[in-house]
Amino acid sequence: MATNRPSGRLVKDELYGHFSRIGKAVAHPKRIELLDLLCQGERSVEVLADRAAMSVVNCSAHLRVLRESRLVTTRREGTRVFYRLADDSVCTFFGVLRDLATDRYAEVDRIVQDYFNARDGLEPVSRDELLRMAGDGDVVVLDVRPAEEYEAGHIAGAVSVPLDDLQARVASFPEGAFVVAYCRGPYCVLVPQALEVLRREGFEARRLEDGFPEWRQAGLPVAVGQESN
Repeated sequence: MATNRPSGRLVKDELYGHFSRIGKAVAHPKRIELLDLLCQGERSVEVLADRAAMSVVNCSAHLRVLRESRLVTTRREGTRVFYRLADDSVCTFFGVLRDLATDRYAEVDRIVQDYFNARDGLEPVSRDELLRMAGDGDVVVLDVRPAEEYEAGHIAGAVSVPLDDLQARVASFPEGAFVVAYCRGPYCVLVPQALEVLRREGFEARRLEDGFPEWRQAGLPVAVGQESN
């Protein structure tokens, strides 16, 4: 008896068509940057546009693509629209995409060598190493991201000093302190600049091997809100 079941070929074509929607959604560097920013927590369109160096109109257009692909969701607060990742798997996807590009493209390694390694010849601190030092009370853990990113979530016990404020506040750090700085991830450009300030002021300073999203995804202690600094 004849059935109306689709053929295997049609099923595969439809499935891969849906898979390709994700590829199309991230086929622009600004949309990938927006996912990176949203891995830090929920943001308004205006804040995302500022952080990604875009106009609000352009940022909204890119966010619309991500929303239509179900990678991000929204909520309204009065007239403002806030965006967040659909769930943690989207941040995991961003990390896999970043790491795959790092493995496949020599250009990524060249950028890392020219910007990160040229500014910081020391090995980064691993997550396990930082946990041990924090437990012993032997380290100042420094979050150099913008304040709203820190308040949305940060490494438990970390001190918030956004990069733009660091030079003015570095004198308040304990004399002789060992500082480990972190920001959005392993390729966040804020940390190398922070290390230059800290070392110029005589502090021993190193960077965490990655950033807050990786720390949180590893199930390590996090906090939200503003802690006493």
